[in-house]
Amino acid sequence: MSDVILSRVEGHVGVAVLNRPEVLNALSVELMERLIEALEGWDRDHNIHVMVIAGSERVFAAGADIGQMAEASVMDMDEANNLGRWLRIKAIRKPIIAAVSGFALGGGCELAMHCDIIVAPDTAQFGQPEINIGVMPGAGGTQRLTRAIGKFRAMDMILSGKFIGAAEAYEAGLVSRVVSKEQFFDEAMRLAQVIASKPPIALKFAKEAVLKADEMSLADGLEYERKLFYMLFSTEDQKEGMRAFVEKRKPTFKGR
Repeated sequence: MSDVILSRVEGHVGVAVLNRPEVLNALSVELMERLIEALEGWDRDHNIHVMVIAGSERVFAAGADIGQMAEASVMDMDEANNLGRWLRIKAIRKPIIAAVSGFALGGGCELAMHCDIIVAPDTAQFGQPEINIGVMPGAGGTQRLTRAIGKFRAMDMILSGKFIGAAEAYEAGLVSRVVSKEQFFDEAMRLAQVIASKPPIALKFAKEAVLKADEMSLADGLEYERKLFYMLFSTEDQKEGMRAFVEKRKPTFKGR
């Protein structure tokens, strides 16, 4: 088994660490396949409620593996369909937290944006610099970045190739939490453990509803949310959660 992804489980949290330090965690086909396999396995595992993706303190991921694409033709790219692999990350139903330190550039920024929450130290840098090598973002950067920070800021980053720091990314709405460099991973894990303590089915439904907000009108989104809300009343966790609230005790959720 390749070690380009270092995976482990801590309680109800699955942790995947990108591990290609010699090339700044460039997102090779092998790395992406191993990462997705880990995420999909945890998505099927009843014991796992939340996932964390991290890199090193120096770099989250500096982008795609350009060496694998430099001489590719249109047909090569279409037949390999490596970008289609990213749809498998989008299909993960459980919450994913990105612990981003150092550089998250190109595909690295897109990977972070495929997650549901981004925790970063104040030294982190985000960017979509694909324009500098003759292309453009292709794994969702033009769409997700625009939805996260708005048209004009996204245009500035994508067309100029500039980076933004964690403080600016937080202010713009791209980053969820900014902490010190020494605390970024611990904070991501603390948050993961908090979320993992919540009812698993409600977590999946809530994530699904929030993601639909990008794809639906307000009226359709509200109707979708309402249906998921009602469906949760068929779960044991709903009964346990509300009874515990009334009885002034801590609930015990079982994911049923």
